[in-house]
Amino acid sequence: MSRTRRWTVALLWPLVGGVLLWLVVGPCLLLLQGSLHGPQGLTLEGYQRFLVAPPGAANIELEALWNSLLLGAGSVLLAALWGVPLALLFHYYDFPGRRVLAALAMVPVLLPPMVGVVSFYWLYGESGLVTRLMMLALGRETPLWTFRGLPAVLLIHAYSMYVYFYAFVTAGLQRLDASQVEAAATLGAKPLRRLGTVTLPLLTPALVGAALLVFMTSMASFTAPLMFDLRVLTTQLLNSRSNEDWLLQNVETVVLALLCIVFLAILRWAEGRGRYVGGSKGSGAARQPIRAGWLRYGVAVVGLLAVGGLLLPHGMVLLMSVADPHWTTQLLPPSYQLDAWRYVLTDPSGREPLVNSLQTAGLATLGNLLWAVPAAWLLTRFRFRGRAATEAAAMLPYAIPGTVVALALAEWFATDQPLSGRFVLVGTWALLPLAYFVRNLPLVLRAVQASLAQVDPSLEEAAATLGSGPAGVLRKIVLPLAAPGVTAGGLLAMIAALGEFAASWVAHIRANRPISLEMWAQLQDAAFDRCAAFGVLLVALVSVLLLLANRGRRDSTSVWGA
Repeated sequence: MSRTRRWTVALLWPLVGGVLLWLVVGPCLLLLQGSLHGPQGLTLEGYQRFLVAPPGAANIELEALWNSLLLGAGSVLLAALWGVPLALLFHYYDFPGRRVLAALAMVPVLLPPMVGVVSFYWLYGESGLVTRLMMLALGRETPLWTFRGLPAVLLIHAYSMYVYFYAFVTAGLQRLDASQVEAAATLGAKPLRRLGTVTLPLLTPALVGAALLVFMTSMASFTAPLMFDLRVLTTQLLNSRSNEDWLLQNVETVVLALLCIVFLAILRWAEGRGRYVGGSKGSGAARQPIRAGWLRYGVAVVGLLAVGGLLLPHGMVLLMSVADPHWTTQLLPPSYQLDAWRYVLTDPSGREPLVNSLQTAGLATLGNLLWAVPAAWLLTRFRFRGRAATEAAAMLPYAIPGTVVALALAEWFATDQPLSGRFVLVGTWALLPLAYFVRNLPLVLRAVQASLAQVDPSLEEAAATLGSGPAGVLRKIVLPLAAPGVTAGGLLAMIAALGEFAASWVAHIRANRPISLEMWAQLQDAAFDRCAAFGVLLVALVSVLLLLANRGRRDSTSVWGA
């Protein structure tokens, strides 16, 4: 390593590694330590209480653990059963409306967690619109179902998370070497056999990536279990926090984090056992038209009905925002009004959650970008001792739920120890954007790294040879060339922060309560129209940011794709 490169590492690593040690590693180790220390010192009492219930009492801790595992595994299974066939259908077959339907299949991603949960409550709850419609159609006076518990949460997760499998598998199919599938067909393999022995094995990286994302998101799920009365680890550890049972809270947090890390390790191990690269540079398979007239248009009609079901939650939130607040048993609202929108857009109390969300999410995203650009440059371009450990620490907030991140920070910043970098931030405005910042570090880092991977390092070496120092190379070369990834990563981090609910629950104070928590407060006050108006506003913000992020990714492809 040249002297210049050594100086660059010496300048950048304290910034990059120092932030990780201060805000990621330190808080996580403190939680682990807290789970092993009681008033009398080192103890396993917390783990004993977690595993063994008092005599005559049910073990609610193991119930929460079992429900969390069921929820994670069930969400992966249902999302795969929904998303994978959909991706295969749109990739291999052509029928009327295919392009439009393929694009609309991504609409669930526009619903932030809190908005999606309340929309399902208004649609399928005991007094929901679909529930009342079914009662009317069948002439019943009682609902056909009780929309609560594990089945309700699984349905919500399947709806909101199948898009991960759909998007990952669609991208994998576009890169798939079709010659291997054609070779299997030539050797006599039937379509289902080709799917099971060639296509799906080659798609293992995409399937693993989607399964990992769904499982992590499910294990971190807080809003849906809270709304529909499902005891899981995320809700249980916050109950322990409310009861000031700090030892048990720390144990529950450690168990939840370890489950996610173990699942990540298992999937990575399974992915590493196979070979998924095609043996030649094959071209994509031609899309097959569905020629039978009745089947051709039948698929299109089924697709339209499915899209209608996908758009139903969005439409329900919009309807509730203008419906009469006293709408109860009627199938449709008796009248419509804009009082909720006047409150959200013109009343200072109504505008406050929007301002809070934009301020906290924007500040956290700015911090993500200021850290991620030098971090991505350091980890992508330089080899140094401790590089693997630094990258693992940077990915840790991705491997653990947002609730754990927020609780770790709350524990870390609950005392004043300036020499160890700990200050009292609990109960202050700063803790919430800090939680968003830590939670989204991996997201922005990966986006910038992906953009830098497409930039020729010789440009940076030429600038250094001509006399530019590390700061000059970073400012004049790295940042402009990585701009598409920086933009996309920042926008995606902003979206994640705007929709975050669990971390907001832990880290917020009244002065910075964001939109997601304001929706919950309005829902508890039965102000459904105001809750829905905030939901529509949040969906609109997310939609605009997603469009900008997609445009950034297209610009990146057009510039560097050659």
